[in-house]
Amino acid sequence: MKTRAAVLTAPHEPFEIMELDIDEPGPGEVMLRVTAAGLCHSDLHMLEGDLDVRYPMVGGHEAAGVVHKVGQGVTKVAVGDHVVCSFIPSCGICRYCSTGRQNLCDAGMTILDGCMPDGTFRLHKDGTDYSAFCMLGAFSEYATVSQLSVVKVDPWLPLQSAVLVGCGVPTGWGTAVNAGNVRPGDTTVIYGIGGLGINAVQGAVAAGAKHVVCVDPVPFKRETAVKFGATHVFATAEEAQAKVGELTWGQGADQALVLIGRMDEETISAAFAVIGKGATVVVTGVSNAANLTVHVSGQEMVFMEKTIKGTLFGSSNPQYDIVKMLRMYDQGMLKLDELITTRYRLEDINQGYRDLQDGKNIRGIIDFEL
Repeated sequence: MKTRAAVLTAPHEPFEIMELDIDEPGPGEVMLRVTAAGLCHSDLHMLEGDLDVRYPMVGGHEAAGVVHKVGQGVTKVAVGDHVVCSFIPSCGICRYCSTGRQNLCDAGMTILDGCMPDGTFRLHKDGTDYSAFCMLGAFSEYATVSQLSVVKVDPWLPLQSAVLVGCGVPTGWGTAVNAGNVRPGDTTVIYGIGGLGINAVQGAVAAGAKHVVCVDPVPFKRETAVKFGATHVFATAEEAQAKVGELTWGQGADQALVLIGRMDEETISAAFAVIGKGATVVVTGVSNAANLTVHVSGQEMVFMEKTIKGTLFGSSNPQYDIVKMLRMYDQGMLKLDELITTRYRLEDINQGYRDLQDGKNIRGIIDFEL
């Protein structure tokens, strides 16, 4: 069977639209007809060479679609089911799944290699194996994936909106609610109001933060943050710090959530400075693995009991939280439609990433039904 897909052949090169051969689903696998895929900054990191991935690779790690075929032994879903994919699979039995940390599942060890857990590939062309980013390869009309990566969702939900809960929404929301432990009355500072940061705003507001202070140099993103419930927005960290000091009578923020597209030492230092005693900096954004981006005063960390922690997938449980968030959306408790700035055809994927780099989108998606 053939599928059209957007492929990265090397870092710093644009996506190429190719026709690839795709394998039938094997035991424990399903083939999806992909309906929508999110344009997330993590794929931009891959394009820019920040992630150590295996090329050639089909990009995309936010996918929603309909089950087209199932392999032997598949019990989670059936043909015709609507699903959202999690960019981190969850087996349910490894050390991390069995202790409630499904976002750290051992089955996700091969997501950057783009192969199944057994080291094999499902996409090929002229004798060459093509990787699938995060075991998904969402920028493809069809995808053969592990059943560990799919979550069945309510069939009446629009998949073009539901796709966003495969990564960006739970990662941002969970950064505030799970990793940041935002509580009623807190002062929360959020750095970066892109596809992740805007959902940290949603999470902080829902958790009852009194002050949600956002920092982003792009006016459009600051305006969007206000629409999603931010109480104060600033172009620079210095402006935000001055306001936080005023709002908290000099006590400092309870959380600083760092969700910028490319992590840097300056932002981490600003986040560490803006929080008060016993408060937390949560780092969600990433950068090149060779860059050391956390340099703070150890004495200040000790004397003021400040914490710096990382979070993956917002410390969420994919199998539970994806369904929960979609039901919140269905009840009007979570904004998804409003996150989507632009819908693109697969052929327009490079324009979509240019728009992301230029700060024009909160979220862009590939809509395979356009």
